[in-house]
Amino acid sequence: MDIRRIILWFIFIFSLIMLWDAWQKYNSPRDMMPAAAVPSPSGVPAAPESAPSPTVPTPSLPAETASTVASTAASAPAASGEIIEIRTDLFIAQVSTQGGDLIGLELTNYKATEDSSRNFRLLDLKHRYVAQSGLIGENLPNHKTVFTAAPGGRELADGRDTVELRLEAPAAGAVRVTKTYTFRRGSYLIDVSHEIDNGGEKGIAAHAYYQLQRDTQPPEGQSSMVSTFTGPAEYTAQGKFQKIDFKDIEKGNAKFEKKADNGWMAMIQHYFVSAWIPQEGLQREFYARSIEGGANPVVAAGLIVPVPAIAPGARLNHAASLYAGPQIQSILGRLSKPVAEGGIGAEGLPLVVDYGWLTIVAAPIFWLLDVINKIIGNWGWSIVILTIIIKALFFPLSAASYKSMARMRALAPQLQALKQRCGDDKQKLNMEMMNLYKTEKINPLGGCLPIAIQIPVFIALYWALLGAVEMRNAPWILWIHDLSAQDPYYILPVVMMATMLIQTKLNPTPPDPIQAKITMIMPFAFGIMFFFFPAGLVLYWVVNNVLSIAQQWQITRMIERGGKAANDPRA
Repeated sequence: MDIRRIILWFIFIFSLIMLWDAWQKYNSPRDMMPAAAVPSPSGVPAAPESAPSPTVPTPSLPAETASTVASTAASAPAASGEIIEIRTDLFIAQVSTQGGDLIGLELTNYKATEDSSRNFRLLDLKHRYVAQSGLIGENLPNHKTVFTAAPGGRELADGRDTVELRLEAPAAGAVRVTKTYTFRRGSYLIDVSHEIDNGGEKGIAAHAYYQLQRDTQPPEGQSSMVSTFTGPAEYTAQGKFQKIDFKDIEKGNAKFEKKADNGWMAMIQHYFVSAWIPQEGLQREFYARSIEGGANPVVAAGLIVPVPAIAPGARLNHAASLYAGPQIQSILGRLSKPVAEGGIGAEGLPLVVDYGWLTIVAAPIFWLLDVINKIIGNWGWSIVILTIIIKALFFPLSAASYKSMARMRALAPQLQALKQRCGDDKQKLNMEMMNLYKTEKINPLGGCLPIAIQIPVFIALYWALLGAVEMRNAPWILWIHDLSAQDPYYILPVVMMATMLIQTKLNPTPPDPIQAKITMIMPFAFGIMFFFFPAGLVLYWVVNNVLSIAQQWQITRMIERGGKAANDPRA
């Protein structure tokens, strides 16, 4: 019983700490963001002092290229640029002619967290969140260069699958460079290419860089109770998936793979991701650094890839892909395949979905949930059915746990009698209790161990529901219009609190008064915590609790009937 008491105390204290932390964050004043302007370019990778010879067919990365990145001085004047808006069936994109940066990206199929009348903005000047690219080499354009937009359509026309934006860099002698954005119908993938036309008399050796710049503030509407990782992330075949913490970048001690011939660099947040994905087989150098300190730090994370040498009179088109959109597993999985299999070689891209440390369990659970939803067509009912399936799979373990609890409940009168007989002699009481358990062949921890085995699965399901962008703006029934948001009327948390109280009544009453009080307080502590949780998560807990109550009530009734029959002389 001492072990059970320790477990209960631990859960209770942990719950109070989480509740207090959430309350403090919930009531803390929000940081006031200054009005955003077009960001002053910074963090341009510097060209090597001496460019590789043009006779080399594919130049390798110059030594310590990323470490020589130079930040623009804060006092340096920023050239003004025109902002061009491109509209597709999925995007409203803003591209600045200053650097050809992608400075804004509205996802028209997703609404803003705090104002459903607006579209969700992934790339946004409010967070200094922009996608930048450029070339490293003598007189080649980078994201400081002011481009000129070529004439052309700015909206995806009916009957067409693509819309392009061509940006022409100022001519540098006989060398001309055109930067082109290509948006496709029904795709969150954006192609960015640099067409280099070498009209000069000597060869050109260059490198291309692709980076994502962002401040370190959490995204709009992120709940303190369900905060997920925000920041850069990298994937390589050698180092696998690695998150890069903002604080480590600011301190200059971030650890990640610096060089590889594969992989991508991303900026992730809850539900959404932007990732630069170079072409397969190219050597690349990764970097992540702080480019602005102060109260609102800004970091840049990206990669540098070599451009094949361009002979005099030759023309080369160098391209990379930018995925900017929701973390939809089916889309990310398709892009992770090699080009030969219909993907773009973005191996590991589905890992940006934050399933915590139980990804190996959470990923299959979400796959099953997705399969159910394809049949049912409603994510809320899919959660209900998935919970029933998981509960059925764990029925033997749950049954063993509830049988142990039911037998303990049947011993409650005898335990109470022991307590009265032993008085304040705790040692004698524990010995008498152990003898009673031995006589009745009951393991006092028998109700805890089967449940403990199920905990990793339930935690994995929690993370699967928390990380699924498919739940965002997904309705269930009646007042639940968004499974990723809090219950607007707190009905589900109240129901969950009630189900926990019913479960408490079905469990055996602890003989220790303090332990009994903790047991009664826990449903209220957890219930208040769930007031801040997304409705989809609370729905899962409610269904699980209802099923547990039904199962526990039936098993308890069977055991109590069996006990009465055994004590009935007429039986």
